[in-house]
Amino acid sequence: MSLFLIRSTLRQGLAVGLAIGVGIAIVDALYAAAGAAGAASLLTIGPLRLILGLVGAAVLIVLGVRTLYSAFRVRQGLEVPAEVADPRRAFLTSLAATASNPTTIASWAAIFAAASVAGATDSSGGAVALVAGVALGSLAWVTVLATVVAVARRAAGERAMCVADVIAGAGLIGFGCALAYGSLRAE
Repeated sequence: MSLFLIRSTLRQGLAVGLAIGVGIAIVDALYAAAGAAGAASLLTIGPLRLILGLVGAAVLIVLGVRTLYSAFRVRQGLEVPAEVADPRRAFLTSLAATASNPTTIASWAAIFAAASVAGATDSSGGAVALVAGVALGSLAWVTVLATVVAVARRAAGERAMCVADVIAGAGLIGFGCALAYGSLRAE
């Protein structure tokens, strides 16, 4: 999701990057809350884990292909203003991509398993503080990342942005393929 945020911020600016970041932070907070509530055990259900893995892989691959396609279309001058993502579209895409990423789900499940063993979620106050900390920490990270990329955007030329698109697209496709492979192999 960081690759998607970086690429989109380079192309569309800070508002789109922040919208993506807010989507990421919301899903992180929701998964943290689900982890605190004990939903991590759902990941032990093989078919559900496989479905989540394959859906997450498909979303990443689609984002990667769209990014690569955009890199070559922009270079050829074929991009039209209606196709440029606005903050609302970017926010909705980041919600779907982050929510369907089983790596995100598994990482929050592991974090809350460790937190519960350490006693951080023994009380409702502790669980709320942990979820709030996750939400604020995630939001702070993506805000800093989007802001730094937006500042760097001013210095980046069209060629640098095309290179960033190619790298981000290839990375998203690679992560998607690795996720699909890992999901199928685990079954």
